[in-house]
Amino acid sequence: MSRPQFAASFLALALAACTPKADLVIQGGSVWTGLSTGRGRPGTVAIANGKILAVGDSAEVARYVGAETKVLRADGGVVVPGLADGHTHFIDGGFQLASVDLRDAATPEEFIRRLKDFAATLQPGEWITGGDWDHELWRGTPLPQRDWIDSVTPNNPVFVNRLDGHMALANSAALRAAGVTRATATPPGGEVVRGPTGEPLGVFKDQAMDLVWRAFPEPSPEKRDSALARAMAHAASLGVTATAHMSASWADWAAYRRMQQAGRMTLRVAVYLPLDQWHAVADTIARAGQGDDWVRIGGVKGYMDGSAGSRTAFFFEPFSDSAGYSGLMQHTENEMRTWIGAADSAGLQVAVHAIGDRANALLLAIFDSVARAHGTRDRRFRDEHAQHLRPQEIPLFGAQRVVPSMQPYHAIDDGRWLQKRIGPVRIRTTYAFRSLIGADAPLAFGSDWTVAPLDPMLGVYAAVTRRTLDGRNPGGWIPDQKITVGEALRAYTYGNAWAMFMDQKWGALVAGHYADVVVLDRDLFAVTPESIGNVKVRYTIVGGRVVFTKP
Repeated sequence: MSRPQFAASFLALALAACTPKADLVIQGGSVWTGLSTGRGRPGTVAIANGKILAVGDSAEVARYVGAETKVLRADGGVVVPGLADGHTHFIDGGFQLASVDLRDAATPEEFIRRLKDFAATLQPGEWITGGDWDHELWRGTPLPQRDWIDSVTPNNPVFVNRLDGHMALANSAALRAAGVTRATATPPGGEVVRGPTGEPLGVFKDQAMDLVWRAFPEPSPEKRDSALARAMAHAASLGVTATAHMSASWADWAAYRRMQQAGRMTLRVAVYLPLDQWHAVADTIARAGQGDDWVRIGGVKGYMDGSAGSRTAFFFEPFSDSAGYSGLMQHTENEMRTWIGAADSAGLQVAVHAIGDRANALLLAIFDSVARAHGTRDRRFRDEHAQHLRPQEIPLFGAQRVVPSMQPYHAIDDGRWLQKRIGPVRIRTTYAFRSLIGADAPLAFGSDWTVAPLDPMLGVYAAVTRRTLDGRNPGGWIPDQKITVGEALRAYTYGNAWAMFMDQKWGALVAGHYADVVVLDRDLFAVTPESIGNVKVRYTIVGGRVVFTKP
């Protein structure tokens, strides 16, 4: 061998020895990096020390494979960034997994039977909560009443919520525990459904629900930790590697901290605490910091209005099926301006629930006035739900860089009955995914779990097809608002990372980002749109660790 040949060989060996070796390599499928909305391409992902080491074709990544490298096969599926859920009530979801399931109870009789059967498994005095019932399935039957269930739940207080979380049914045992009677006043921002003589019939809406919740015993830390563990296992099975937990309590925050300190976190979480407690949130961050990249305080969350399903969303015009009634504000406009302004002054990210078109218009106006008054900074205001918008408000999301944090499954759920609530004109810009993308809005997707299923594949399916759950819109409900698979995936990945100020750390398959990666069992870009909801997760990887493997 000549001297130049020897030198070249020596240099090649030296470079190979210095090349870092991957802990894990994923190969045998296509890779969608999240950097564009186009299709994925055949490729390989290398992971080392909890981060993405390299993304490329098999030849490019081969040099990172060593004797200790573990290889995962995608087997023709697609590798995508970890799927984030931009809006959950995450620990509540963990409690719901162990509670009564009323979501698909298709008749009042089935609703009552399930509560009876569940109550039979409990000790006297134990509360029954959760449920997620949907009276729209009952074909014109009015709202449930406490006398439906009193005889089957005599020993257990019941306070089960409608699936949107904006109204709930209490039985008589719960009303006794809460001290609610005919004389109990209805609080501002809520409604108590009453009979002819003023007696509560059992249904409480929005702020009025607190009349009953005040009697609910606070779950022990052990029970809350168990609920969190259940929720994380469920999330891992669905490829959810990060979430924004909205309307979290301080007890929820403590549960996350305990789980983190025990080294048991399997997803990243940004916690959004109550807006009206902004001062305590700011003080906590000043004293102890915001947290780290596993568990952190994301900001504060408030409410403008209620929901369309409960007829408490706030609109400019009355509901089409409730003459003269336009919904309600949960708090006064002045309160919202004060709290949002104060939270922004304290440097907190502000997220606010807004459903009706008037609630959204007011919120965007408040965001704009606060930003103008306080000066330019990277604040990333969040409009949670942004469901019903007037055409003139849609461009403001892009212009003001306000995040429309939306839940596409709600569209195919609400689309079964929404036109009777708001008529044929207002629905044209409801769940306006295509229009918002066209306005360059920083769109982020989530589920609102437990209001809707946590599975992101159902959300992608909903955004791409807009086929309502009742099967009556096979071509899509308001089909002009459909978006592509890539656009929906980007809202579940980079869109959420940007909305949580994490876009430099996760949300795309880029060297140096955290190795939060999901392998799906089929290529989303190759299957028919109608079958997207059937795609399953093969592997979920968070921080380079495999936290779920398909059985």
